[in-house]
Amino acid sequence: MPDLLVRSFAPLLLALQPCFTRPSFSSFWALAGAWILCSGRRSLTHIIQSAQLTRFKHYCSFHRFFSQARWNLDQLGQAVFQLLLPFCDPELLAAVDDTLARKSGRYIWGAGMHHDPLRSTQKRPFFAFGHNFVVFSLQVALPFAPNKFWAFPILVRMYRKRQTAQRAPGKGGKLERKQTGQATPKQYRTRPELALQMIQIVASWIPQRTLRVLGDSEYAGQSISRHLPANVKLISRMNMKAALYAPAPKIVTRGRRRKKGNRLPSPLQIAQNKKAEWIKTTVTLYGKQVKLWYQTIDALWYPSAGQQLLRIVVVRDPSRRRRDDCFFSTDLTLAPTQILEFFARRWPLEVCFHDVKQFLGFEDPQNRVAKATTRTAPLIFFIYDLVLLWHAQCGHRLAEQSALDRPWYRQKAEVSFEDVLRTLRYATWQERIFDDPALDAHTRKLLQPFVEWAKAVT
Repeated sequence: MPDLLVRSFAPLLLALQPCFTRPSFSSFWALAGAWILCSGRRSLTHIIQSAQLTRFKHYCSFHRFFSQARWNLDQLGQAVFQLLLPFCDPELLAAVDDTLARKSGRYIWGAGMHHDPLRSTQKRPFFAFGHNFVVFSLQVALPFAPNKFWAFPILVRMYRKRQTAQRAPGKGGKLERKQTGQATPKQYRTRPELALQMIQIVASWIPQRTLRVLGDSEYAGQSISRHLPANVKLISRMNMKAALYAPAPKIVTRGRRRKKGNRLPSPLQIAQNKKAEWIKTTVTLYGKQVKLWYQTIDALWYPSAGQQLLRIVVVRDPSRRRRDDCFFSTDLTLAPTQILEFFARRWPLEVCFHDVKQFLGFEDPQNRVAKATTRTAPLIFFIYDLVLLWHAQCGHRLAEQSALDRPWYRQKAEVSFEDVLRTLRYATWQERIFDDPALDAHTRKLLQPFVEWAKAVT
């Protein structure tokens, strides 16, 4: 197997060896190193070419690794999960969301038109052609940056649109090739249903520990909230017009026992009540101290969560720059400010989506085979996890040496994934070039500027 990366990275790859057969593990070892060191567009052929992997195996072996090899994504996610547990708190914090990988081409399997949140506005939605992946991640604070949370994706599902009979324009047109890979009615799962599958899997790994799951309003409906495992607590956003009810009275009368009590004001009505008393406080949201007002109530959101009692928090920005909002938690032991602070910690997953697209080429592979399509993008998430874990274990000691000198950028206070990736590459180049005892001083002096120049390559 080619030793492309620094030797200290090898234990992380070896920890995942039980998930693969011997031939597929050697391909995984080579691809992980090549993916990290590659710069520019990361199509699979460019990955193979940039690291000269054809000296190690035939290039078709790396294509077959994604399309035919025997390995399972969930087993790989569980292995990464075990590596993360030493860094986690007793109560695990997780987030679930979906992201769009934009594609182009008629032969891309499983692609379709999906809502593009980055280009859309409230008045004008925008749609883009590509793949939509639902991601479950653990939110973990690492020792080298204890005040910053990182998202570690451990399970991924590709959302496939429902199969239709749409045909190409013209008389007797054929089925559209861009519809290849759509799910049959039996295979079709909504994004919340895919998220629930992943939540149940992770909850089964830690039956004795509490798992708090964060999600936006799409993952607050009955598909998830009514089917949560016993050790899972959900924190999400609520519709301001949600129908709230008091708990059912305990007094038994004639007839069927009531499932809900009297109708209560909706969050919108609570916020518009001029006689209501708002509680003024300051909380830490997204790394900043924010002043806000809130009201709280324990009630049933029966259309969504059924008879599960929720702690609901209606929030108002005193400056009125943002509209009123509403959040809820299935855990009644949390204070309203804790619910808001927990919900803000889902943001690292959005940062993760940005980083894998910009620095690891998440949108670059152009797969045309079903199994390759569902495997390639999730593997990039696992490579992202391994890079962060390496930095937490030993890479943070080299952070000062690998840092770029930016005199115009003095206000930066936190480590980014770009810094972490640069440190790993810098450590690899230093070890591969300068650990050779046969290298004379003059050659070392000539090569050092190239290593410094390569720091800025992404």
